[in-house]
Amino acid sequence: MMLTLEALQILDTIARQGSFAAAAEALQRTPSALTYSVRKLEEDLDVLLFDRRGYRAQLTAAGRELLEQGRSLLAAAAEVERRVQRTARGWEVELRLAIDNVVAFEKLLPLIQEFEETMPGTRLRFAFEVLTGVWEALLDGRADIVLGTAAGGPEILRSSGVFQMKAVASVEWIFAIAPAHPLAQAQEPLESMTIQAHRVIAVGDSARNLPTSSFGLLSGQEVLTVPCLQDKLQAQLAGLGCGHLPRHMAAQFLARGLLVEKQTLQAKPPDTLHLGWRKTAQGKCTRWFVQKFSDPACWEKLFS
Repeated sequence: MMLTLEALQILDTIARQGSFAAAAEALQRTPSALTYSVRKLEEDLDVLLFDRRGYRAQLTAAGRELLEQGRSLLAAAAEVERRVQRTARGWEVELRLAIDNVVAFEKLLPLIQEFEETMPGTRLRFAFEVLTGVWEALLDGRADIVLGTAAGGPEILRSSGVFQMKAVASVEWIFAIAPAHPLAQAQEPLESMTIQAHRVIAVGDSARNLPTSSFGLLSGQEVLTVPCLQDKLQAQLAGLGCGHLPRHMAAQFLARGLLVEKQTLQAKPPDTLHLGWRKTAQGKCTRWFVQKFSDPACWEKLFS
């Protein structure tokens, strides 16, 4: 026999049911058939799995070790079976999403909950990227679905014919500073030379291999680079510098007087947020997210 999943299942059932007779009933086998299977396994492995000297057969140390390791193998086999069955039915086992940091993760939580209620069993893996890093994740196969600004989309991705792209939302940017920042009292609209004299807070492009992008930086301007927009927001709230922020992210702080919006001579135009995925991706979960992210009502919630 050697070691088979069937033999491990028999051993596991005997341990769970407490006896050969109860295990035989649970497996719809005869007790003699189970006894034969266990003895054959013991012969093949050349170990004693059960101590039969007492009233009830008890697992030996070798039997307990085999059962512990065997249960891991049974669980792994069940997972493989589940994955194969889900794939055959058009359900992805795992879906990886790379999202530009203009979307706050906490805003995605209701959407994730709705997904799990509608599409149970598919594992989600989220990563947050900046600018070109979003598109690199799709291009390198690290993500199945991405949301990123068009400004960061490399030409190789747009022209490859491999990926589907769709504009889904617009991101409005404002120039914002803390009330105590020197620019708060400056005359509007702010000229570039006026802004250049003050440190800007910038978010670093997360691309690893593709050429990185940067926006809103003036030549010779002092720069503090941070990992994400949330960190940029906190730095500007602390008065450490100036820069543009998404209006939806800054709105509550503007309303509370913790940020001041200033008009600039050269305003940053709105960004178009694009959804991207491989054309060959036709799984049910991919289609669910594409449909959701294509709905304007979804973005009203995400940017609220």
